Amino acid sequence: MKKLYILLLALCFANFSYAQQTPADKQSQAISIEGATAHLGNGEVIENALIMFENGKLTFVGSANAKIARKGTVIDAKGKHVYPGFIAPNSTLGLVEVDAVRASDDDDEVGTMNPHVRSIIAYNTESKVVESMRPNGVLMAQITPRGGRISGTSSIVQLDAWNWEDAVIKQDDGIHLNWPRTYSRGRWWLGEPNVLKENKDYAKEVEELNHFFAQSKAYLASNKSPKNLPFEALQGLTEGSKKLFIHVDNEKGITDAINFANTQNIKNIVIVGGYEANNVSDLLKQHNIPVLLQRVHSRPNGDDHDYDLPYKLATQLVNSGVLVGLENAGDMERMNTRNLPFLAGTTVAYGLSKEQALSLITLNTAKILGIDNTVGSLEVGKDATLFISEGDALDMRTNKLSKAYIQGRDISLETHQTELYKRYSAKYKQ
Repeated sequence: MKKLYILLLALCFANFSYAQQTPADKQSQAISIEGATAHLGNGEVIENALIMFENGKLTFVGSANAKIARKGTVIDAKGKHVYPGFIAPNSTLGLVEVDAVRASDDDDEVGTMNPHVRSIIAYNTESKVVESMRPNGVLMAQITPRGGRISGTSSIVQLDAWNWEDAVIKQDDGIHLNWPRTYSRGRWWLGEPNVLKENKDYAKEVEELNHFFAQSKAYLASNKSPKNLPFEALQGLTEGSKKLFIHVDNEKGITDAINFANTQNIKNIVIVGGYEANNVSDLLKQHNIPVLLQRVHSRPNGDDHDYDLPYKLATQLVNSGVLVGLENAGDMERMNTRNLPFLAGTTVAYGLSKEQALSLITLNTAKILGIDNTVGSLEVGKDATLFISEGDALDMRTNKLSKAYIQGRDISLETHQTELYKRYSAKYKQ
């Protein structure tokens, strides 16, 4: 028993030593950042800028030449750059810690139609993966469930908090629907040829969705007895208080999904993925439907597609007048979310300006998620969620943060990874 107690004590200390950094205290005094190049997120750039914030809110954004008294702590940021905090939509951050450990995996619920499943209550603020986002400027995320036809309801959080209640920026912002596939590839693990084949159940699966939404409308118009949580969760879609995020890639699927939303009188929809959205850009613009575009750093899906199609999709959609944000779902998506700014950087090499690319992960995404009244750009009255970088934050060679703030709080940029970096840097300098 004595040995068992010693082992348990050792495990407790081990877990404590690898816990996330302590969340920052509430802002207690004003801060003025002077001399930096400020990238506001709305396309505007201010050289030799002055950024001031107090009580978690931006109080001045303008030129350092302005005759205005500097308040509180003054940070000399000459030669550096200031950016609004980056936003990672459609993310499973905090829902899975280690893929191989089932007890730490909570991104998928049993069942097919789960609009009532709320991802926010499973969000783990102690996640070491979440912590590793901040040194690259990713300070906010939309925590999104996976699986089923209707995965559940997402919420938007800031990434420095004691618990999910403290983390919430917008709770239950939208419902996520995985649109039926029109085509699929053969399952190689079953010996099937790796070629596209038609989904013969496509029409049936779409009809099941229509039937489910029709049942929901009938329930909501009744006395609601007995209580049906999935149907009640859909009420916000027709009222406009929630958005419907439709995960779909191909041209026919996108077109059918838009028609479905119109038929069901759903006021706000967002296309997530949108690999062939460039083929229906006029339709998207006509209905004012934004796109959270799939991971830029990926290969083309079709044999006859341009080799660089994923790289230039954002430029094509932006030039067509579609509101575009970037998301990073896919293989190893949680740890790869820290590369979000570099996805935006790649779009610069394929036609966008740096400020347009910046908007893809700041103001555009904030507009798509419905949080642009508080975050997404450096504007007076918005949250002081921003960071100072020694160089271009969209370039992995120069994205090096010296300070980061969430709602005015001076957050830690230390992570398990930075600790290992310092440890082994010291080793190899010996």
